[in-house]
Amino acid sequence: MDYSDLRRQAAYMKKSLFDQGYLDEQFYQLEDLQDDVSPNFVEEVVTLFFKDSSRLLSNIEQALEKNSPDFQKLDSLTHQLKGSTSSIGALKVKNECTLLREYCNKENLDGCFRTFQKVKREHAILRQKLEAYFQLLRQIGPAEGASRPVI
Repeated sequence: MDYSDLRRQAAYMKKSLFDQGYLDEQFYQLEDLQDDVSPNFVEEVVTLFFKDSSRLLSNIEQALEKNSPDFQKLDSLTHQLKGSTSSIGALKVKNECTLLREYCNKENLDGCFRTFQKVKREHAILRQKLEAYFQLLRQIGPAEGASRPVI
């Protein structure tokens, strides 16, 4: 595959992430912070997000598995996760976190369980899609692919 094909494929991948509601405008703002000094800034921030959010997901899961869950703690953990998702523009995960917080506030354990499964699923899908996107950008190279937004 030649260079222009890779660029078109990367542009299409990113556009589809927005069109399908996985990302919002915050992702563009992250890209605006990327420059020649830190050509992999967005990928580094997203990598840190997935490391931190995986820890938070584990903590939420542990809190949900307790005999008598502390809904305030669940809400606090979910609030942290929602903030992290907002910072990278992870729209679908953020929306599921909003719903999970509503169930926490109502102390609806079944709703919390169901919605948490959706949070985990959307998180995993986003991770897979962004990993593929960044892998493609690495093939394009830092000079062109990573220093400026593809679209």
